[in-house]
Amino acid sequence: MANLLDYLDWRGDLTLAQSPFNEVDNLVLSELSFVDFRDIVPAPGKGESVELRDAAEQFFARFPQGERIEMGVLVPAAIPDMLRRMASSRRFGTMKLNCFVDKLDHDRGEQFAALTVETGDGALYLAFRGTDDTLAGWKEDFELTCMPEVPAQKRALLYTRTVARQFPKLRLRLGGHSKGGNLAVYAGVFCPATVQRRIETVWSNDGPGFRTELLGLPQHQRIAGRIVSIVPKSSVVGMLLEHEEVYTVVDSDQLGFLQHDGFSWQVMGDHFLHLREVTPQARLSDLELRDLVQRMTAEQREKFVTALFDVLTASGAQTLTDLRADRLKAAGAMIRAMNDLDKETRDGLWNFIGILFKSNLRMTLEGIQEGLQEESRKLLRDRRETRE
Repeated sequence: MANLLDYLDWRGDLTLAQSPFNEVDNLVLSELSFVDFRDIVPAPGKGESVELRDAAEQFFARFPQGERIEMGVLVPAAIPDMLRRMASSRRFGTMKLNCFVDKLDHDRGEQFAALTVETGDGALYLAFRGTDDTLAGWKEDFELTCMPEVPAQKRALLYTRTVARQFPKLRLRLGGHSKGGNLAVYAGVFCPATVQRRIETVWSNDGPGFRTELLGLPQHQRIAGRIVSIVPKSSVVGMLLEHEEVYTVVDSDQLGFLQHDGFSWQVMGDHFLHLREVTPQARLSDLELRDLVQRMTAEQREKFVTALFDVLTASGAQTLTDLRADRLKAAGAMIRAMNDLDKETRDGLWNFIGILFKSNLRMTLEGIQEGLQEESRKLLRDRRETRE
């Protein structure tokens, strides 16, 4: 089955004039925001746009030939390969990049990065980076459950207003993967009406939702019809909290939580392979996690998030890569930190971990069963064709 890399091979020779911007292009540009373009692409208001193929050449020049480019534990390792194919394609190579921002504050638990792409068809794509390898970024994700607004959302709104002023004549597309999708929706909802009218589409690619209040606001209702929410069939991240009532479900060749990886989403021509609905196990996981969150008061949620990340950073780790690199040291420090918590908080953490483990196990088993059923159907078809 085909993925984003296959799409670039098959359709990269088609310009946007030949084949208009589509949902797969959206995910490609969302993933592009994970590339570190510091000192290559100018910050807002700081310089002329750089062609994607030139930015790619400068990026790869940082690494000795043949050296593996580490993206982190959960950031797709295929992104450098994607960038190479984009740079050599007619569709993406001449697109222009600008307004690169990358802010990280470990102490305050804040992570925000974004990139603006002049797509060449009279529009911009504002790509908001999702959660990266940093524990600060993951903490901010969890704070979505207990804070009316997190720092990254404020930055996304300011970023959108700034870029809109810098490029006053172009249409706007906003998008991102994971937390980046949440940031895109937030910025699209709360930006000034004059900016909002210029927005063509807001893309949330398996992005977590919002607290209930946002969906009923008039600002949200003005743009709700232009928000496209895409989730894989066993989505967990994209089904968290309250989300858009209408969402597109796509097929994935991965199991369980691994379906969050956009490179696992299946592509057919100029679109993803669409399904009718998420799997029953994904819906059950969504209900369990929501129930856990909703049973907590705002104060309890905040205490829970603080405790969780105190445990994760007890070893001095700042990234998931740090945790993986020295597992024994991290595990010992985390166990000691867990023992220092009060019983209620410690039980809550174990309950949360248990739900995540059960969810992934259920969806993995469901995926295996689905694969076996498909193999059985294929075997029966082959037997019938042989008889005929």
